[in-house]
Amino acid sequence: MKLSSGPVVPGEPRRIFFKAAAAAAIGGVLGLVPVLTGVWVWLDPVRRRTHSGAGAFLRVATLESLPADGVPRRFAVVAEKIDAWTRTPQTPVGAVYLRRTSDGTGPGKVTALNVVCPHAGCFVDYQASRTGYFCPCHNSTFAVNGAIDMPSSPSPRGLDELAVEIRGREIWVQFQNFQTGRADKVALS
Repeated sequence: MKLSSGPVVPGEPRRIFFKAAAAAAIGGVLGLVPVLTGVWVWLDPVRRRTHSGAGAFLRVATLESLPADGVPRRFAVVAEKIDAWTRTPQTPVGAVYLRRTSDGTGPGKVTALNVVCPHAGCFVDYQASRTGYFCPCHNSTFAVNGAIDMPSSPSPRGLDELAVEIRGREIWVQFQNFQTGRADKVALS
């Protein structure tokens, strides 16, 4: 026995189905917009480039802290580090040797060398008795200007020089680390 709820209009079940399907599709698209927006906002810190000082000009020292005697001085490089959702102010990202030479007029010329040995990544030390840099890991030696000092040095290139800007009385260095063990200078990102 069949129960009838009234007369069946031809095409009515199909019309009801299409209305329901259209409503579901429109509702799904409208519901998807806030979900995708939320995911976009949530992932925003991951998409941003993290700032670790790489390639950026960072304030390292003042001219007053660097005597004009030509002897290199080591300075820490600090930057605000942003890694996805974590912000760490004043994080050490490396170190540089600054050397200032002056002819007595003006602030003089300031050069910056990365403290990392291009051979194996060890930190070099400035040795005043040798008037140059020495890597304790494999005995690489470098002149005061960063060039390889001895032909037998295992380092494939001299110390990496970095760009320097004098802004007022402050010394700003474009800090960057480079791949070790290579003769060519390839920046790390």
